[in-house]
Amino acid sequence: MDKNNQKDRVVISLGGSLIFTDQGLDTEFLSEFNKFIRKKLADNNSYQFFIITGGGKVARQYRDVSKEVLGPMLTSEDLDWLGIHTTRLNAHLIRTIFRDLADPAIIKDYENLKEAKAPVVIGAGWKPGWSTDYDAVLLCEKYKINTVMNLSNIDRLYDKDPKQFPDAKPIDKITWKELRQFVDQEWRPGMNVPFDPIASKKAEKLGLKVALLKGNDLDNLDKYFKNNKFIGTIIT
Repeated sequence: MDKNNQKDRVVISLGGSLIFTDQGLDTEFLSEFNKFIRKKLADNNSYQFFIITGGGKVARQYRDVSKEVLGPMLTSEDLDWLGIHTTRLNAHLIRTIFRDLADPAIIKDYENLKEAKAPVVIGAGWKPGWSTDYDAVLLCEKYKINTVMNLSNIDRLYDKDPKQFPDAKPIDKITWKELRQFVDQEWRPGMNVPFDPIASKKAEKLGLKVALLKGNDLDNLDKYFKNNKFIGTIIT
């Protein structure tokens, strides 16, 4: 967590895969996440949470359907805008859940950020060309925050796909340079990567740390907050 501001600001890039799974909207996760954030605020009123929502499975469904209907007529910008609007719908859902705590305005423009004082601030997608991971990094730059918590449906990075290779080894720490060996460096709308390559370049330039954590393992998230041993991958 960042200790250089009056507020202990926490930036969370919340993967859309946690909000909407193969079974639909994940009510259980949303309920538990709601309780988790509220407890953190009750325990420490200096916290301020910036939660930036991704598009996840719904965004990819819109992408796939539009490709099937339009074929080669579809542009990357079209696909990105579908994803952006999906993130905004997810953001409205999260803001509604925290409606008594959240700033009434959802962040959609990361160039003209205004100072927000509410304990919870929700953000969504902004422009074509990157994911909401990049928007989370821009927030860090604006508010001089040094860490992004990237929450998804995976527990950490592995040296190869653990679903295909039983001998896959977990990676607890990795550099930005090493990460580039695992991830394509060109942005593609709807790409499913641990951290958006455009965001990675910006995060490396700013010297940010990113903690990749499984979002629905709230006991593990609590360990991270308390600086106890946790399961996840730190990128520096």
